[in-house]
Amino acid sequence: MIKMLLTVASAIAGLAAGTLVPIGHTFAAEKLTITSYGGSYQAALRKAYFEPFSSESGVTVNEDEYNGEDAKIRAMVMSGSVTWDVVDGSVQTAIRMCAEGLLETIDWKRIGVDRSKLIGAQESDCLVPYVITGSVVGYDKSKLPVGPKNMADFFDLQKFPGKRGLRKSPVKTLEMALMADGVSIKDVYKVLSTSDGVDRAFRKLDTIKKDVIWYTSLAQATQLLADGEVIMVPAPIGRFYDAIKNSGKPFEIVWETQIQEVAPWLVPKGTPRLDAVYKFLAYSATPRPQVSLTHILPFSPVNRDAMAMVDPAMKPYLPTEPEHMTNTLMHDADFWLGHDDQLRQRFNVWLAK
Repeated sequence: MIKMLLTVASAIAGLAAGTLVPIGHTFAAEKLTITSYGGSYQAALRKAYFEPFSSESGVTVNEDEYNGEDAKIRAMVMSGSVTWDVVDGSVQTAIRMCAEGLLETIDWKRIGVDRSKLIGAQESDCLVPYVITGSVVGYDKSKLPVGPKNMADFFDLQKFPGKRGLRKSPVKTLEMALMADGVSIKDVYKVLSTSDGVDRAFRKLDTIKKDVIWYTSLAQATQLLADGEVIMVPAPIGRFYDAIKNSGKPFEIVWETQIQEVAPWLVPKGTPRLDAVYKFLAYSATPRPQVSLTHILPFSPVNRDAMAMVDPAMKPYLPTEPEHMTNTLMHDADFWLGHDDQLRQRFNVWLAK
């Protein structure tokens, strides 16, 4: 009886305040947590995607950061306590975790955008692509007035003595080694799929191993270069662009033998905020936020209607510009799904020697 009176009193109070609150119902603003890689990249996502989306939809966007590892996603899903609603991931992670039932299968009817319009959307049923990125080599031209021109130069200690930075992972590192050793772009994964090819990649890495400083987070790459600890380092193009344009760093970009890939949004299985998630995915698949991101960082949009809206002044910095595509390696997620464990084990053993 007392509980009933309190409920009625609450409803009357709502009427007195000019707001009718239905008995038995409460209202809460929609929210979701989006996780990406931090640094200037996540700041750009915030400006191009998160803040405009939140303003237009009323959905509150909270953020988290990670280094691309999937262990926490796996733990969340397996424990039934999912707190990351949308994750900035990779095609490789999407294919693997989708097969394991750890990601939501995308309902494209709820996205409202023709799937065929998005480059990379067919790679997995558990991803929504939003940008095309390129990993390139950058160097400090104040220290190297005549810098490297290709991957072979990156490995040439005689021509370019000094420390190099490399990410502590076999992914892209082994591809770089084979490209430096003269393997053509079209044959890199064919060669790397053989035991002789793997041996060849590690022999090439042996030639620079003593002069490598290994990094584990993307933010460290350009910081190593800025601090003078390395003379050249591979990293996503956006890291170099931000350092050049916003921090005035004397960095130069080597487009030859860039490694390109699609970056997608992933949705951990079991998020309780699926309605808000689909609102964000639908928004992110449209041209406008993709073009906005391109105007902040030089990544290419995946929506085929978006390129016509890109500022021509940004096009020389985009990884998909024709002059940057003459010798570009497309990252093969399927290859790494089949070889990741084996090559990572070999890589870790090699590092420990």
